[in-house]
Amino acid sequence: MKEYSYGGARALVALHEQHMRLFVETWQKAKKAGIVLPASSDPAYKSLETLLRHPLKSSRGYIVWICQKLELPDPGIDPVPEIESIEQSAEKFLKHLLQRWHLPLRDVPEERFFDRTYISHWDVEYCIEAMLEHAVMHPIRHEFQLINLINAHNRKKK
Repeated sequence: MKEYSYGGARALVALHEQHMRLFVETWQKAKKAGIVLPASSDPAYKSLETLLRHPLKSSRGYIVWICQKLELPDPGIDPVPEIESIEQSAEKFLKHLLQRWHLPLRDVPEERFFDRTYISHWDVEYCIEAMLEHAVMHPIRHEFQLINLINAHNRKKK
C-alpha cells in the first residue's frame, strides 16, 4: 500500500480491506454449510445473498460519502451487483471496490480526518476518521454474526 499523508487513514483503509475479505470468506463458509439466517424485518437479512450484498454496498457508500464530504473526486466504483448475481460477482466486485478505496485518501492531510463532523445518511454525526472506523467495524460485525451461526449449526450436527 502506498504512503499516505496521514498514517491513521492508511491503517484504516488496510483494516477495512482485511475485514471485507474476511467477511466474504466467512460468508462463503456459511453458504457452503447451508446456514439459514434467523427471521428478521431488516431487508439486509432476508437471505444470505442480501447479507453478502449489504456490506459491499455499504463499503461503496462509505467511501463515496467520504469523498463527497472532503470534496474529492468520485472514486469511480461500479454499482454493486444485483442480488441475482451477487454470489457469482462478489469476489470480482470486492477486488474492484478495494482497489478504488486505496486511491482517494492518500494526500488528505491529517487534520481533515477529524476537524469537523458531517451528517451521515442515517442522520448521525461523524468526522471522517469515525466513518472510516465504522467502515472497518461493519464487516467485522457481520462476520461475527456468521461465525456464531456456523458454530451453532456445527454444534447441532454433533
